[in-house]
This record gives sequence, structure tokens and C-alpha cells, in this order.
Amino acid sequence: MRLINFLMKNVNSKIEYYSRFSPSPMSIKQFLDFGRENACEKTSYMFLRKELAVRFANTMREVNLLPSNLISQPSVKLVQTWYIQSFEELLEFEAQSPESVRTLNDFLDTLNKIRNRHNDVVPTMAQGVIEYKDEFGFDPFISSNVQYFLDRFYTNRISARMLINQHTLLFGDTTAHPKHIGGIDPGCRVTEVVKDAYDTAKMLCEQYYMMAPALNLQEANAKGQEKPIQVVYIPSHLFHMLFELFKNSMRATVELHKDASRGLPPVTALVTLGKEDLSIKISDLGGGVPLRKIERLFNYMYSSAPTPSLDLSESAVPLAGFGYGLPISRLYARYFQGDLNLYSMEGVGTDAVIYLKVLSSESFERLPVFNKSAWRHYQVGPEADDWSNPSSDPRDATTYKSNH
Repeated sequence: MRLINFLMKNVNSKIEYYSRFSPSPMSIKQFLDFGRENACEKTSYMFLRKELAVRFANTMREVNLLPSNLISQPSVKLVQTWYIQSFEELLEFEAQSPESVRTLNDFLDTLNKIRNRHNDVVPTMAQGVIEYKDEFGFDPFISSNVQYFLDRFYTNRISARMLINQHTLLFGDTTAHPKHIGGIDPGCRVTEVVKDAYDTAKMLCEQYYMMAPALNLQEANAKGQEKPIQVVYIPSHLFHMLFELFKNSMRATVELHKDASRGLPPVTALVTLGKEDLSIKISDLGGGVPLRKIERLFNYMYSSAPTPSLDLSESAVPLAGFGYGLPISRLYARYFQGDLNLYSMEGVGTDAVIYLKVLSSESFERLPVFNKSAWRHYQVGPEADDWSNPSSDPRDATTYKSNH
């Protein structure tokens, strides 16, 4: 028992040490240049053994600022054990020389283990939030803190996987796409990814509803209408976002129009390229949502779909799940300084727009930092609203007039 306490004390002191460092954001161009020109496994090893420890330590310190009732949920505790184990494995390389081939191979194996261990972090943490809600109900202040934390926590996870994937694809045995640099496509044909995401969502939609809307795909290239629209980007990230948007659009369209004699209206995808932004708009005629619900769609404690039971042994992907698809898709967009916004007209349909940076040199990682500003966010209690709210019991107009 003393040994366990000693080891935990040592790990906690290391977490505190590494959390004093801020993460070092990389641009897509830097990832690309390193992989293209001077991809050196020793250099990558020296950078990652500290950088991953820094990113893990930053997010592990922040977990402890959550309400104790949330931290104590079984699923949240499970996620914490994964992070502690992965952090401990990284510490084993603190003093190991990059000159040893065995060290480099062991590090590669460790990165693969860490990535696999963290595969189910998103649904497991989602289950932890559900466990908390079931036991303690919904609290607006707690919800605000959970929203702030999970945006940062999941962004941290996206960034760690990006670093791990680049290293393992460049220096491991995994066969990468011949034209890709790690996971990055220097000439990503956006419309091809749009079609792939649509086809996958269509197949899923047809499994559930026995029907799916058609795709109307359009392009507008400001650099020349004849040129295909390309961007330096990570196709898997773009696919993730587009698949989620198509899935939502198809579900809304089918549920509104499945009994209509005219059939299903198509889902439209418009891809545009300007000087600064590459934009992709997915439009549907699925009835839309009221304005007050738009922000809820990005809230981790709210989902328009029935909550599924978490069974990690099941391989089937539900058409609608924990309600995390949209908020995490927005994190993917924002990760490299882009964005994802929804514009809806209730009674008609919804437009979802993904914005990406055209220049890879401007596509820097957007990373959470554990510091005093983050700490203060969790300490400040709810304040009185400084805008008027409609009264739940509005006074009679005649009473108002007689008093003024």
C-alpha cells in the first residue's frame, strides 16, 4: 500500500510539473514540411515524449476542477485511469536516448497502445455525464462547466491523436496513402470526401429507414471554375464532420417527408473556395429547428435523439447517439482555426456550414491551456443576468399603465 501511495504521489508530482508547460501548437504546414523534407524519427521522438506528456498533464489537471459528484462517476473514473496509465508509459521515455533503435521501436509501440486505449474516450465520458444526470439531475451552472471542460478535453484528445497518428504513419509499419504525408493530404479533393461521406451516411440511412435523400452537389471556385477545389487538410477530420452533417440532414428529411407522395427532397452540398476560406454548406428541407434550440444542439448535456445504452462490444453505429456528433464536429473544424455553424429556418430546413482555412500556414492547432484563467472559469458561480428576461407571470397591461 505504501508503494502504491508513493507511486501515485510521484505521478501526481510529474503531472503538476508537466502541466506548468503550455502546449506547442503546430500548423498543418509545419506537419507537412516535417513529413516531406526532413522526417527524422529521433526528432519526432524527442518532441513527442515531452509534448504528449504536456498535453495529457494539462487536461488531467483540469479534470480535477469538475464537480466531485461528476468525477466520482464510474465512467469518468475509468477515463482517468486510462490517462494516468498512458501518462506513466510516456514517463518511461523521459531519460531514454533517441540513439537507441530499441527505444524508438518501444516508443512507437507505446504510442499505438495509447491510441488504442483511448479509442472509447468519447462514448465513455459521455456515459459518465449521463450517469451524473441520472443521479443528480440538470443544473445550468454545472452544465456550463461541463460544456467548457468537454470542449477543451475533446480538443486535447483530437490534438494528441493527430500527433500520434503522424508519428505512427510516418515511422511505423502502417501503410499510409501514397500521396499523403502521414494523415495529411496535400491535395485533398474536397468533393471526393463529400461524396464518400454522403455514400456512407446514405447506406446507414437506408438500413434504418429503407430510403435516403439524393445528393445535389455543386462547386464554386473563385480561382477558376474549371479547377477542382483542393485544400491541404486531414481527410479523416473532414469526413467526420461531413458524415455527421449528412446523417443529421438525412434523418430530418426522411422523418418529415417519408409519407409524402412526391418523394424525398435532395440534400444539397455547395463547396466554395475563396482567398481565405474554403466553405462547405450542407442544406436540407427537413423542417429545421427553432432558434432557441440551435445552441442546445452543441450542448453535451442535451440530445434530440434517444440516449443509447453504451455497449462497447456492439459494432453497429446508431443513426443518432449521445448527441455528441455536432459539438465534436465543431471541435474538429475549430482545431485548425476553422468553424462549423448552423443556420435554420423552422418549418423549412437547415443549412450547416463548415469553414476551413485555405492557407496551411494559417491552420494552427487551437489548443486548451491549463492556467489561472481556466481555473477561474470553474470557480465563478452563476451571476444575475444583465439582460431582461420575459417574466413567467407578466403583469397585466392595464396595471402597468396605472402605475406609470
